[in-house]
Amino acid sequence: MVQSRNKTDRYRRTVNWVNKVVIGLQRIGIVFGPMQLLTVAGRRSGQPRTFPIAVMPLTGGRYLVQAYPKAAWVANARAADTVTLTRGRRATTARLVELSVEQRRPLLRELVATAPPSVGKRFVTTELAEGATPDAVADAADRIAMFRIETV
Repeated sequence: MVQSRNKTDRYRRTVNWVNKVVIGLQRIGIVFGPMQLLTVAGRRSGQPRTFPIAVMPLTGGRYLVQAYPKAAWVANARAADTVTLTRGRRATTARLVELSVEQRRPLLRELVATAPPSVGKRFVTTELAEGATPDAVADAADRIAMFRIETV
């Protein structure tokens, strides 16, 4: 268990470093993959907080999916009325609607089934799911927050 926690902590530190690089590249206009910058007011401070996040096109719309336990952006998004999504130099205001556990299951299954294998593995590495298969990730829907993006 301790070894697993150390591995998870090391992975998280690496991701935090990479996130800073991604934010810097996005801010100067370099975009790649499905990455966008999510800017949301901090739930306690009210100050804008920016997180790089993958916007996933799935059946019925575009979605944000929690990839890490206790992700700060999830708590902030739950408290905010609107957020800003930025891709390169283009920004849009949006509302995030959190999906129920039952609404998440088929979308998580679709996400893992259609994405590269690394997506399913990330849920296992971050200990949100027991397995990297579409069904295993769908079974973890109660631990994985998911939001539908609605443009304002």
